[in-house]
Amino acid sequence: MDLFEAAGTDDSGVPQASSTAPLAVRMRPARPEEVLGQAHLLESGSPLRRLIDPPIAGALPPSSVVLWGPPGTGKTTLAYLVAHVSGRRFVELSAVTAGVKEVRTVIADARRRLAGSGEETVLFIDEVHRFSKTQQDALLPAVENRWVTLMAATTENPSFSVISPLLSRSIMLTLRSLETADLDALITRALTDERGLSGEVELDEEAREYLLRLAGGDARKALTILEAAAGTAVGAGADSISLDAMERAIDVAAVRYDRAGDQHYDVISAFIKSMRGSDVDAALHYLARMVVAGEDPRFIARRVVIAASEDVGMADPTALQTAVAAAQAVALIGMPEARIILAQAVVHVASAPKSNASYAGINAAIADVQAGKIGLVPAHLRDSHYAGAQRIGHGAGYVYSHDEPHGVARQEYLPEDLAGARYYQPTDRGFERALTERLDRIRSMLGR
Repeated sequence: MDLFEAAGTDDSGVPQASSTAPLAVRMRPARPEEVLGQAHLLESGSPLRRLIDPPIAGALPPSSVVLWGPPGTGKTTLAYLVAHVSGRRFVELSAVTAGVKEVRTVIADARRRLAGSGEETVLFIDEVHRFSKTQQDALLPAVENRWVTLMAATTENPSFSVISPLLSRSIMLTLRSLETADLDALITRALTDERGLSGEVELDEEAREYLLRLAGGDARKALTILEAAAGTAVGAGADSISLDAMERAIDVAAVRYDRAGDQHYDVISAFIKSMRGSDVDAALHYLARMVVAGEDPRFIARRVVIAASEDVGMADPTALQTAVAAAQAVALIGMPEARIILAQAVVHVASAPKSNASYAGINAAIADVQAGKIGLVPAHLRDSHYAGAQRIGHGAGYVYSHDEPHGVARQEYLPEDLAGARYYQPTDRGFERALTERLDRIRSMLGR
């Protein structure tokens, strides 16, 4: 059974969790205030808040919504919160098992109820990206005419996985991965709440830190691991969950890696220096240590992007493109597949020719600015578009580069106090070798 599948439903279709349901089901928020990490979606008057709040007589039904976010961020949880709190009739379909016939049956029933008693129906479709175009087309009349209020959940970008007519009739809401503080609060609540473990066991600090790393922003994963570890601890007669109990419960040895301590900084330092040193194998080793330890893949991706610019730079301009694409893909895909994307970017950056000339250039320029070497912008470069600018000499004598041979205009661009300054000094490695020759010719044309 899916971890967020209801153990049963009441007469209105509202999912009910039994005492034997998985911890992730039992800890589903009962009030909007219990939702963690998605405050940006629950502000007063927001589309989701209008769905959650009970219907107001005479008011228009709330808008249909598409919930997009990584696994374990609460898409199904929010749908069930609507079911419990709003008082609206709730119907759930899974895109994995439902077809056009089931969709049309639900819509027909919703129309009868709406016409007969005015009862509103919330239709929740999980994994809507698995619906074919024909199945999604079947939803259009019901959504457009508000026979149902659609809540569709997906882990894939709706711009590519949901048909445009359905998207245009819905509000797309983006859920964020839970931050460490959110997961920590959720774990604490699960340990003490009567719906959860009711204080039967405590959680050792070392085990808590490991669980937070391993969850990777996924609430469902965190609660699933916690429940398994609690079972292991109780079965052994312990009153607290140790790191060893957690390791035995999930059959994964914890990599000794304190995100706030020396291991974190040592490993990320070795990772960056290995990429800089062009040792692909060492870079992949340290990447693996961070992945296994549960380091946030978005953090790793950011470091790869920085390395692509700081250490590779113009020696291989495509490295930055790869790194940025990887960072975006990691945010979209999430773990465990994100490890593949990270590895590709790491291999590119580590194996690329190296140059820190851009990095050194901006640092040198900033140092001059901070030392007061600024000077006035040359008059011919100043803005001349506003009234009276030309009267005071702004733009006078400016040469338009595209009118000159080779597209280079011989004129001074730097302030007078910095004439002749050179901040960018390309290397003879990779693409910068050809760039050096080009810049030498350009600087000659500029009279520098």
